[in-house]
Amino acid sequence: MSDERPSARALIDTVLDDGTWTSWDRPAPSPGADAGYAATLARARERTGLDEAVITGEGRIRGRPVAVMACEFSFLAGSIGVAAGERLVRAVERATRERLPLLASPSSGGTRLQEGAIAFLQMIKVTGAVVDHKAAGLPYIVYLRHPTTGGVLASWGSLGHVTAAEPGALIGFLGPRVYEALHGEPFPEGIQVSEHLYEHGLVDAVVPIAEVADAVHRVLEVIDAPDADASRHDAVPDDVVPDVPAAESVRRSRDPDRPGLRALLDVAARDVTLLSGTGAGEREPGLVLALARFGATASLVVGQDRRGQRVRRLGPAGLREAQRGMRLAAELRLPLVTVVDTAGAALSQEAEEGGLAAEIAHCLAEMIAVPGPTLCVLLGQGAGGAALALVPADRVVAAQHAWLSPLPPEAASAVIHRTTERADEMARQQGIRAIDLRARGLVDRIVVETSDDPDRFLPAMGSAIEAELRALRERAAQQRVRDRRERYRRLGSL
Repeated sequence: MSDERPSARALIDTVLDDGTWTSWDRPAPSPGADAGYAATLARARERTGLDEAVITGEGRIRGRPVAVMACEFSFLAGSIGVAAGERLVRAVERATRERLPLLASPSSGGTRLQEGAIAFLQMIKVTGAVVDHKAAGLPYIVYLRHPTTGGVLASWGSLGHVTAAEPGALIGFLGPRVYEALHGEPFPEGIQVSEHLYEHGLVDAVVPIAEVADAVHRVLEVIDAPDADASRHDAVPDDVVPDVPAAESVRRSRDPDRPGLRALLDVAARDVTLLSGTGAGEREPGLVLALARFGATASLVVGQDRRGQRVRRLGPAGLREAQRGMRLAAELRLPLVTVVDTAGAALSQEAEEGGLAAEIAHCLAEMIAVPGPTLCVLLGQGAGGAALALVPADRVVAAQHAWLSPLPPEAASAVIHRTTERADEMARQQGIRAIDLRARGLVDRIVVETSDDPDRFLPAMGSAIEAELRALRERAAQQRVRDRRERYRRLGSL
């Protein structure tokens, strides 16, 4: 990473619409401090033209009002003292009162050590203000700049609904200089770098500053924009579904050319922003999180990607990533769309030791309790607990050849008949097809797959998703959650 770092004002000038910036900052007081620190502070103010290490205010991104708070690293390494902490808190509180989305852009070495413990404690009150902002259902987007370390990263820098980072930025809890001083050797190279964090599910994207405005706009188009055309009620017909043998549906669901979740998002959704990982150091290729609109309706998508599962089957980390998506949907007050398409969870020592069964249970518990509208899409294979974890929604839409089963038919045959040769028989007996599941009360709508033509099937599925979400949003929240619980209570009732 070059030492040429874009300043906080350069960030603001690049990201915000021209001429829209308004500062919220009051003059920062001079601390009653020793003469050495006072002189250091005076030099920083003269050199940067700023009175503190953070600037706050509001502007517009593509015409939308947005609050901004950003660190200036050239002012005492962007360190946060009492005055900076108070300025940040006031900015977050104002953004909350005025119901503005908030873009935070740290670039900091952490706590201002010259101010000691009281500066350290500022991280608590800034975190508290951010928690209140998010609890009000308002977007909090973080753009980490080079470098971001210490208490800033360990507080308001790691709480974003969506978090991006500057390419090549140094981002880590322990500053390299501190590590080397304590351990007598350099910190391992390449660990505290944006791209490495992305690979490990700690940030959602690596975005150049020139592209931040587009990225923020795309996110806010989903999480901070009212549904357009909300009064439109175009009916999506419930297709007449041909009666195809279960074994044929299983075979077709496994076709390597069958379109999966990413194809569905590409064709049937817009304003798609892919998120990455749990935010806590885990990321699995077979699980996709995305902000997206289906037609006019915004949603948070948690889905199983058939292509990614060829690399690695779903394990505990993927299920924890799914839980992140469920919590984000609740925090952002967005409808949750889950997409089931899995040959089954990982069967390994690592998965068992990582708590696979417990994570399936946590997914079920989270989904049952999500306060907003929920829709499950059975898109392809639906084998075992990994599939079940994403099922308990208000409504379920299924592709014609989608299926849901405790085990793949071959495994079920092996358990019951001690051979895999009776897999087709088990698929039929277990009632795993979409039409069987509709007859049992799980599936509400089936989308016919027209001669394996994704150009027709995927738009039809997108229209069905949009129609279901629109209808769900019109129902009262408390009644919707009660109906969800009762829906699954009735399954199999005598």
